[in-house]
Amino acid sequence: MNNYKHLLYDYLVSVGTSEITAKYLNMLALLIVLLLIVFIVDFIIRRLIRGTFTQFASKTKTNFDDILITNKVPRNIAHIIPLLIALEFIPIVFFDFPSFENIVEKGLQVFAIVLTLWIVRSLLNTLKDYLKTLPRLKDKPIDSYIQVFMIFAWLAGFMSAIAIITDIPFLKFVTGLGAISAVVILVFKDTILGFVASIQVSINDMVRIGDWITFEKYGADGDVIEINLATVKVQNFDKTITTIPTYALISDSFKNWRGMTSSDGRRIKRALFIKQDGVKYLTDSEVEKLKDIQLISSYLEARQSDIKSYNAANNTNKKLLLNGRNLTNLGVFRKYIDSYLNQHPAINKDMMIMARQLAPTTQGVPLEIYAFSSDKRWENYEYIMSDIFDHLIAALTYFNLEIFELPSNSSFNP
Repeated sequence: MNNYKHLLYDYLVSVGTSEITAKYLNMLALLIVLLLIVFIVDFIIRRLIRGTFTQFASKTKTNFDDILITNKVPRNIAHIIPLLIALEFIPIVFFDFPSFENIVEKGLQVFAIVLTLWIVRSLLNTLKDYLKTLPRLKDKPIDSYIQVFMIFAWLAGFMSAIAIITDIPFLKFVTGLGAISAVVILVFKDTILGFVASIQVSINDMVRIGDWITFEKYGADGDVIEINLATVKVQNFDKTITTIPTYALISDSFKNWRGMTSSDGRRIKRALFIKQDGVKYLTDSEVEKLKDIQLISSYLEARQSDIKSYNAANNTNKKLLLNGRNLTNLGVFRKYIDSYLNQHPAINKDMMIMARQLAPTTQGVPLEIYAFSSDKRWENYEYIMSDIFDHLIAALTYFNLEIFELPSNSSFNP
């Protein structure tokens, strides 16, 4: 091979070209030949490796090899042989120019580091995409771990490149970085926090891709679509995207609705505010009238009988309704709500069903409905809840009760 170092040089000198010019022309010619060889070899090897991978992928059942091709792993690997050829022939091309040879060799060595990082990144992306196809791993923050590894890989590659360019041994160069470690920590503060947070989020199973979360501090209310090292992306129900720092998931409070979606029902918890001045005892005639309501007729029969027996046994003076035991319109309405919910087809009967009275407020007496709809889909859930409260608000008048509402202009019209 050494015979070709000065092949063109000897010819040029023999035809009368100066030695300096002949050396430059000889180097340029060898460089062009080398570039052509490298380009042709790279093209052929890329075609061969890609064709081999494609044929192999078409015959296998797994999609891992298909993902390898998608992430350009064969293409990046194909660059290795042309790079080795270039490194082998550089001393021949720049035989007469040692300073050029040193610069080009360092450049190729730096490119070798970059190529290695490309290959590693392609392999990790392939692994990430493949793991996301597995049902038990598709909701895990795999992106975070890949990003952490690549950060350290790029950092190691960058330090290796600097060590090559400056001719400083790698270990000596690394130890010299101790003096600026505080600066590095400061620069990568968010990355370090995100890394620690992503580990805690994964270990504690706090958030998965696909979870519905509500994070009031950041205005997020929707589904988690991506978990990265530094950020968590939430697609809100209005289709906007909210980006949340990953470490905020462990430093701030948020609501994860996964428990609801994995349960057998979605909670309905809403109150009707009843005007207090409408609450009263029921007379016998009013009770008889309410017996026409089928859902509570048997209840009123049994309850009225028990109350009469109690009052008779205690010789209660019923000239005043206040004396003894009595039914109230609010209490009967509360029982009606309970019966209505228990017969409603969209309410899960195996979960809590309750109509309860809360502490009185300046807006009236809150009568809260606590139940769970069988259908957890948002649109259907809202329809079920609206249907229930439409009915109850309309039913109030049958019990001589009213909903409290603030006065409007029409309230003062004569």
